Amino acid sequence: MSQRTPLYADHLAANARMVDFSGWEMPIHYGSQIEEHHAVRRDAGLFDVSHMCAVDVTGTDAAYFLRHLLANDIAKLTPPGRARYSCLLNEHGGIIDDLIVYFFAPTNYRLVVNAGTAEKDIAWMQAQRAGFSIDITPRREGAHALAMLAIQGPQAREKFWAAFPASRAATESLVPFQAAKWQTDNTTWLIARTGYTGEDGFEITLPAALASMTWQALIATGAKPCGLGARDTLRLEAGMNLYGQDMDETRSPDESALTWTVDLRDASRDFIGKSALARRRESHQTTHQLTG
Repeated sequence: MSQRTPLYADHLAANARMVDFSGWEMPIHYGSQIEEHHAVRRDAGLFDVSHMCAVDVTGTDAAYFLRHLLANDIAKLTPPGRARYSCLLNEHGGIIDDLIVYFFAPTNYRLVVNAGTAEKDIAWMQAQRAGFSIDITPRREGAHALAMLAIQGPQAREKFWAAFPASRAATESLVPFQAAKWQTDNTTWLIARTGYTGEDGFEITLPAALASMTWQALIATGAKPCGLGARDTLRLEAGMNLYGQDMDETRSPDESALTWTVDLRDASRDFIGKSALARRRESHQTTHQLTG
């Protein structure tokens, strides 16, 4: 049976066409995918991305663990709130998933992983944790479950501030790939200047119980609800990869146009898949020399 986000009833009320996506019932569009695409490019579109999974990695060895786990290096993530895109690799250099990691302190990070790979990702992380003093906490279920919304477009931030003016002081100075924790009504929201559309805007992670209220408040400012169809055409137009289509465990970052996400500047850092990537590159270079 497909899973449902906290906004499922809101989608039905808005006459969304629902489809199965990686085991989740999600809106593909609300009437016109083209109109939704243009809304993001020209004004502001609103997406439910609660099917994705936030995973908190905390503990004394959190930084050491993530430097070993990820192909991109999180060592230079400063100040608090900075984010980095990275691949999660297997021992053969194949891509288990692509994700974003947020830094709050050397003992406190958050990863956001894809919906269809979340269980696999978490199992892989748990299998690699031996020897590290860390906790790995998915934030999908129970009392601490989180929802995620994305408001994207040239007017996205202004519309968010119109709906939640008290957040402006905490978020106005954010640069791309930076997040801030906003405290409101005894809850903590993570507001990140990130997205998957090629436009500016925010991705908001908040308690699941507040998702519907937040969704409706943003729609009231004129943000247009958008489904997965527009999300796909927007990311294609922006040249962004989709896991399972543009990359998977049989392909390396080099084969998926993601060489830029592999950080080799610190030669002493031995991350999972590093030696396999080096062998692949050496083999490719040798083949190129022989055939070139």
